[in-house]
Amino acid sequence: MIRLILLLAAACVMAYGCPSIISKSTWSTRNTNCRDALKTPVPWVIIHHTVTPTCTSTAACTTQLRNILDYHTRTNKWCDIGYNFLIGNDGNIYEGRGWSKVGAHAKGSNSISIGIAFIGDFQKGLPSQAAINAAKLLIQCGVSLKMIENKYTLKGHLDVFSTACPGNELYNNIKTWPRFKAGKQSLP
Repeated sequence: MIRLILLLAAACVMAYGCPSIISKSTWSTRNTNCRDALKTPVPWVIIHHTVTPTCTSTAACTTQLRNILDYHTRTNKWCDIGYNFLIGNDGNIYEGRGWSKVGAHAKGSNSISIGIAFIGDFQKGLPSQAAINAAKLLIQCGVSLKMIENKYTLKGHLDVFSTACPGNELYNNIKTWPRFKAGKQSLP
């Protein structure tokens, strides 16, 4: 069975240019009860940071992911971790709610967006180049899989909600990415 899953994942990477994504079942054993399906393809991608310690290894990132999951489900009382995907400074992409479930990452915009969070605090520094590259590949993959619209709009969390997220340095960086559009705008 594991071989079949690995073959299917390899086929997806080859067919769609998708990066490897570490499944939620690999980093968490907690069951969640989120039921709201995300209507895809979504028009927006929203970038976040977690304002937690960063991580540079799978083990450290897994610890941070579990801490974030605990905070989101126990303190915020959400049905799962809020983000669709999270990216560590190890360059790995970690599945949160994935492509098919509405996130809880940007109030008022969750049902029309994929939320990608960089693990760490990026007010004064940037994620690793490997992490930034992983995010760009993940977005391209979402477009290829028809989970994200071809003409999507990229935003920082602060563009849709009053917050400092995704941090000054990261926000200045994503301004240079394709399809970025600053400021609050009406929902599509």
